Amino acid sequence: MFILTKIADLVQIAPRDFKKKSLVAIEDNINRKYSNKVIQNIGLCVCLYDLLWASEGLIGHGDGYVNVNVEFRLVVFRPFRGEVLLGEVSSCKPEGIFVRTKFFFDIFVPFDELPDGSVYDMSKQLWCYVYDEADPESKVYYELYEPAKFRIIDEEWHDQTPTKPIDRRGNFDKSEEALPPPYRIKASMREGGLGMCEWFDQ
Repeated sequence: MFILTKIADLVQIAPRDFKKKSLVAIEDNINRKYSNKVIQNIGLCVCLYDLLWASEGLIGHGDGYVNVNVEFRLVVFRPFRGEVLLGEVSSCKPEGIFVRTKFFFDIFVPFDELPDGSVYDMSKQLWCYVYDEADPESKVYYELYEPAKFRIIDEEWHDQTPTKPIDRRGNFDKSEEALPPPYRIKASMREGGLGMCEWFDQ
């Protein structure tokens, strides 16, 4: 689920952080820059793991910032294909089920990755699983905010281009409202043992 990624970067320490110890100021700067950010084809950065190397600081001309070249490792969320995770159902749509963990919300289970016998209930806006074909009423629901197990089958990366500035009238391009998330995971619940946890507790 989590990996370590080595990164080299330039850290700029602001004058207001000079009162901190050098190591603390560098670590705070790295966490501020990378935590909860997605790096393309790497994953969701969680936090700094360790600092491997740091150069001597050089004061920039005119701004007073200290520039330090650093190498460090980050804890990154990027589950591997085939890994089984535990999350909770966040919403149901005709095209599939959206699942989230405590810190990552962009997990999608398409309808064709649900078990055979799964049906979308338009009245309740929920997916349900009919476990006895002879009795259409023998069904259980994918309830919202309930725990579920799923298997990772694929991942999607979307480059987030900068948005256009708002004009003087306060208008903006509405086509940019629904940008895809930078990192989305595709999952499956077709196999035995996957799906809503409460089904197996009954």
